[in-house]
Amino acid sequence: MEITIHRPEELSSSLLLAWHRVMDESPDYANPFLAPEFAAGIDRYRGGAHVAVLHERGEPVGFFPYERNSLGVGRAIGLGLSDCQALVHRPGVTWDTQELLRACGLSVFEFDHLVEEQKPFGRHVTGTFASPAIDLKVGEGTYAEWLRGAYPGLAKTTLKKERRLGRDLGEMRFVYDERDPRVLRTLMRWKSAQYRRTGRMDRFARPWIVDLVDHLFRVREEHFNGVLSVVYAGDRPVAAHFGPTSRTLFAAWFTAYDPELRYYSPGLIMHLRMAEAAGREGVRLMDLGRGD
Repeated sequence: MEITIHRPEELSSSLLLAWHRVMDESPDYANPFLAPEFAAGIDRYRGGAHVAVLHERGEPVGFFPYERNSLGVGRAIGLGLSDCQALVHRPGVTWDTQELLRACGLSVFEFDHLVEEQKPFGRHVTGTFASPAIDLKVGEGTYAEWLRGAYPGLAKTTLKKERRLGRDLGEMRFVYDERDPRVLRTLMRWKSAQYRRTGRMDRFARPWIVDLVDHLFRVREEHFNGVLSVVYAGDRPVAAHFGPTSRTLFAAWFTAYDPELRYYSPGLIMHLRMAEAAGREGVRLMDLGRGD
């Protein structure tokens, strides 16, 4: 096996096409965080990103995006932000981890959201976690109808609060793919406040993350599409979510709501309407990220 090293934004159109094709060949790699567009964004705004391309008989069969510092310490692309990490490869391809790290010039490789299928990394795994997801292929009915049948109490309460919010503030409206960047800024402001209230590190206090999210919002590609979804009451945004989609998978990422309206459970309303709309858009799975 031959391994070549590239910067993400220097990949040729043929290599990008091959990477996308590999994503399509296995549901394990359908997550948009595994797309070349995400790696390119990380390299542009955080820097230090590379891609190892695995070749067999002259054909590209695997793509390993990673970050590397000057000391040869490596980490999964987007570590700390990405909810899915992997060496994206054709079915049946295997590799030697030591050979891979040598080719990449890495003495260490850190990951925390590795796809379970990555067997060659298996002996280096220190823990496994469930990764909850919503199957949006719920038959002929809508997701809301399925939720009523599966979780009648939750569905009834959420829909009741949605109706009350509409009566109090104005007609409820949901936009699956909002293109107004001002609403994205509102989402970031809400999320920053939430991080501070809960004592967590405020990601949006880091300018490079703000710039990255702004950039990914503008990416409109088949395997990585930045989607901003918003719940409105009248003309007022009450909850929003930003995350990427691929052809078949929606990756939940940043959700926040107006804290003044928390008693209406706007976050639950957001997820209900977002899942329902994503299913209509052809998305098959909503990945909620690693569980506890």
